[in-house]
Amino acid sequence: MDLSPVPSARRREADDGDLTDLFRHVARGDEDAFARLYDRVSGPVYGLVLRVLRDPAQSEEVAQEVMVETWRTAARFDPSRGSAMGWVLTLAHRRAVDRVRSAQAATDRELRSHRGDGPAFDEVTEAVEHRLERERVRRCLGGLTEIQRESVTLAYYGGYTYREVAELLGASLGTVKTRMRDGLIRMRDCLGVER
Repeated sequence: MDLSPVPSARRREADDGDLTDLFRHVARGDEDAFARLYDRVSGPVYGLVLRVLRDPAQSEEVAQEVMVETWRTAARFDPSRGSAMGWVLTLAHRRAVDRVRSAQAATDRELRSHRGDGPAFDEVTEAVEHRLERERVRRCLGGLTEIQRESVTLAYYGGYTYREVAELLGASLGTVKTRMRDGLIRMRDCLGVER
């Protein structure tokens, strides 16, 4: 009997296989499958969103938005590009970060309007720049190996530490750090970020 706190690789693969099967059923409109999927992923989704927003009420709202988006877009999940849990947590992280950015942008607009100084705010330009930035990051993430992408996604979108990523992936801490370093170097080069 395995009593270790880290799930075995086989059990993790089986769990992700179960989630992948649930996604297939949800994509076909199976409400029972969505209920089971919701039970499995809503806790981790809420936990991740709460870590980003730090406001329970907003976190509940964003977590619900993520689950609705999961229902609507389940057919877009591609198991060849990563794990089912990673896909949902990536959606959650993006939504939470969007909420933070939106709140900050609203605060900045309000401050500028009260002061009456500074250039006029152009919401369309900001929205286009934000969308283009997200697309560049997605494209660059797509250029990573699956192992690098999964490590980077868990750490930066999932909010996990290197040690937690190593446990989730069933790999040594050194291996995960190497994957992360190599992946981040490739991301930096792809995005054209200077050192």
